[in-house]
Amino acid sequence: MTHSTLTATHKPTLAAVAWLEGLAATLSSDTPTDAVNLFEENGYWRDLIAFTWNIKTLEGREAISDMIAATMKDAAPSNWQVEEDATETDGVIEAWITFETSVARGRAYLRLRDGLAWTFLTTMTELKDFPEKRNKLRPKGAEHGANKNRQTWLEKRQHEEANLGYTEQPYCLIIGGGQGGIGLGARLRQLEVPTIVIDALPKPGDTWRNRYKSLSLHDPIWYDHMPYIPFPENWPVFTPKDKVGDWLEMYTKVMEINYWGSTRCTHAKYDEDKQEWTVEVDRDGEKLTLHPKQLVLATGMSGIPNIPDIPGMDTFEGEQHHSSKHPGGEAYKGKKCVVLGGNNSAHDICCALWENDADVTMIQRSSTHIIKSDSLMELVLGGLYSEEAVENGMTTYKADLTFASVPFQIMPRFHIPAYEAVAKQDAEFYQRLEDAGFLLDFGEDGSGLFMKYLRRGSGYYIDVGASDLVAEGEIKLKSGVSIAEIKPKSVVLTDGTELEADLIVYATGFGSMNGWAAKIISQEVADKVGKCWGLGSDTAKDPGPWEGELRNMWKPTQQEALWFHGGNLHQSRHYSQYLSLQLKARMEGIKTPVYGLQEVHHLS
Repeated sequence: MTHSTLTATHKPTLAAVAWLEGLAATLSSDTPTDAVNLFEENGYWRDLIAFTWNIKTLEGREAISDMIAATMKDAAPSNWQVEEDATETDGVIEAWITFETSVARGRAYLRLRDGLAWTFLTTMTELKDFPEKRNKLRPKGAEHGANKNRQTWLEKRQHEEANLGYTEQPYCLIIGGGQGGIGLGARLRQLEVPTIVIDALPKPGDTWRNRYKSLSLHDPIWYDHMPYIPFPENWPVFTPKDKVGDWLEMYTKVMEINYWGSTRCTHAKYDEDKQEWTVEVDRDGEKLTLHPKQLVLATGMSGIPNIPDIPGMDTFEGEQHHSSKHPGGEAYKGKKCVVLGGNNSAHDICCALWENDADVTMIQRSSTHIIKSDSLMELVLGGLYSEEAVENGMTTYKADLTFASVPFQIMPRFHIPAYEAVAKQDAEFYQRLEDAGFLLDFGEDGSGLFMKYLRRGSGYYIDVGASDLVAEGEIKLKSGVSIAEIKPKSVVLTDGTELEADLIVYATGFGSMNGWAAKIISQEVADKVGKCWGLGSDTAKDPGPWEGELRNMWKPTQQEALWFHGGNLHQSRHYSQYLSLQLKARMEGIKTPVYGLQEVHHLS
């Protein structure tokens, strides 16, 4: 069960091996649920489709026992092995593990305390009978020998592009051609799942190119790689939007993704009898009907833009638009600009307007979590996603699994100390913001950026410069208020203040992703699947009950054959692997009994 490199004096490894031998023996016995005794009373088993064909966290022995009883007969796990030397820090032993099930291979990550599992992550890495064609299985490319009917690579690609969606139907249709849809398309391509990615914009990357001029990634490059092709070593740490767009266009071509630009889905409906979708699309003026077996909404982690209904909006004589439609600051020199919102987009837009000599006021309705980009990299992400992490042997894949191995229920306790260190290190910075009247928070429990992102997808700003402008009064601030009324040339705030305005930008976020299901399919289906995103933490904008996983993301939903794929670049990269394997398994007729299908508690 262990590799020959392990030594008898390596106590953490021996402890991990002993635990794993107990797990293997118990799960293959007549009483597999006895395996719960190898877990702490309140231990966690997080499974990414290996056993549950779902993305599911089991919390506590009772939940773990129920999952084992329901899944182990079909899964039939075997060949458990500790992959490399285990490590021990502060009494916690951590070990990488490989295993197999009846249909797949997997990798696991174990945390042991006093001989019992505190957390256990299991993930599917590949289907045994349908591995990706890479490394030793990569195609030869050239066809050696003599063949009068030989087709070149180009001819084969041209044939596929001409026929897929016309004489041949895709197995999967992905609606949304941003980084999420493109990355999933690449995964499915490697698994030989016939797939079309459609997007309303003409070219891959246009989603980024069309955003405001100053936009760039706020996450560091090590966090943002796409599947299969990492960014080059000379790539900038924070990628400008147009460079992201060019990368996605190149990636789509190199990964041979069947991408239909200038294509809108006008309607979709699922046929229960035929077990397929009927999808009406407009491809640059050509009306087509597609019949995919699986439909993926890859429209980002957000839904339809939230635009508030404010009295007097229709009387405004200036320009007003949602932040998603903001063109940049160039046209507004000398103009009076009001930005409603206090999160990432609001800060970016205010900064760009200030740089173009506009008179800009931010209306901050509620508190915002701010973290300086350098502090985020140094104190939060650096151990997994940084140049130093790479130099220490950390790979993107291992970083993703390490991150995923922390159950959401206990993730705050991992993050709170990091953000306490941030608050201490940047105390002067935060004091300057508060002195300017800015409303600050570190999340309701002090757990900071990522927990806010998971719970509500909003409420934060990674500072790349705008916060200093706020602190210095260069970006004017009105906090704790909103817009009560709009007049032809001004806005009236809820505290009675009136501000002149030539431009109003609504940086007011987006609705749930199931809003796209309502628009494309029906409100009935949108309500059937319910709210997307959030954990059920019972914090602001994330109502309970506790879900334990992100609602509806990358996993089966209450609507058969409908999937949601989104999140940031890191999540899109990592979870696209599990979504692609679920789709491939269904295409090949592999039995996929879903354990713990999510119930619907909230419609939007």
